Amino acid sequence: MRSRTRTVRAGTALLCVLLAGVSGGCRQGGVPEGSSPFTGKAARAAPVLAVKIDNVRAARPQTGLDAADLVYVERVESGLSRLLAVYSSRLPSAVGPVRSARESDLELLRQFGRPALAYSGTQAKLEPVVEAAPLYPLPPGKTGGAYFRDRNRAAPHNLYLRPERALKAAPGASTARDIGFRFGAAPSGGRNTASYTARYPAARFTFDWSAERRGWFVSMDGTPVKAASGQRIAVPTVVVQGVRIRPSRYHDRWGASSPYTETTGSGPARVLRDGKAYEARWSRPSPDGGTDFTTASGTPLNFAPGQVWVVYVPEDAVGGGAG
Repeated sequence: MRSRTRTVRAGTALLCVLLAGVSGGCRQGGVPEGSSPFTGKAARAAPVLAVKIDNVRAARPQTGLDAADLVYVERVESGLSRLLAVYSSRLPSAVGPVRSARESDLELLRQFGRPALAYSGTQAKLEPVVEAAPLYPLPPGKTGGAYFRDRNRAAPHNLYLRPERALKAAPGASTARDIGFRFGAAPSGGRNTASYTARYPAARFTFDWSAERRGWFVSMDGTPVKAASGQRIAVPTVVVQGVRIRPSRYHDRWGASSPYTETTGSGPARVLRDGKAYEARWSRPSPDGGTDFTTASGTPLNFAPGQVWVVYVPEDAVGGGAG
């Protein structure tokens, strides 16, 4: 499978060389120049900012999710969830509520080079590990007034970030680069799917296909996710990625172990796009590299251009969820 993927990549690279004199060439990975490697849509080269976002009921509705290029869904203590939203193509005026980082975030973010990471803090023993990681840590106090509190919400669910101000504290943050995603026409096959639900012990995410919006409406614990305008967020591509989730070395203040999500290695996945579900495999051999998604035949599996959500679930939970 890996050899076939390398062959396809080599062919893509050759095609880019041949097209260079005609259309200005291609970005690494086959995404055209002037397009985002995160969404496949037109975008300028810009720094990468990741923001850790609260996702308990008291934190909703969140602000700025609709502007993210990528949204990663991770399991945390007590079977709950947190979001890691990645911005580069565009920056909203505010993002939040912002909460604490986890050890899993460090491995996940290495594929972006040296991005900026905004978060509200960490478990004390994890703090030096975050400081030593290849990223720009941007907790409150390091960002020159980039954070503010919403007095209409109760703490700790009321801390928000002004992304443009935050990035001024990370002048060397990496710009968006290839992380393995491929965009284009849908593969053949797939199963017609109107709805899909991914579950954690104390959280669930449902994606309902909207032919009119050409995307999947997102609901969290039964509540529709909406932009500040009141319009529901419709995601063109959703990846349900089967991974190993194990206890980490760190615990919360009550002694509960923080789950560690392993994002390197390989495993099963299900990709939702265009009203269908596609069985897939993912592979990320190194933390410094991106993740390849392939079909059962081993060919790259294209995503639909636009925002991508990646939901990490245990490997044995990928098969269920389709409605």
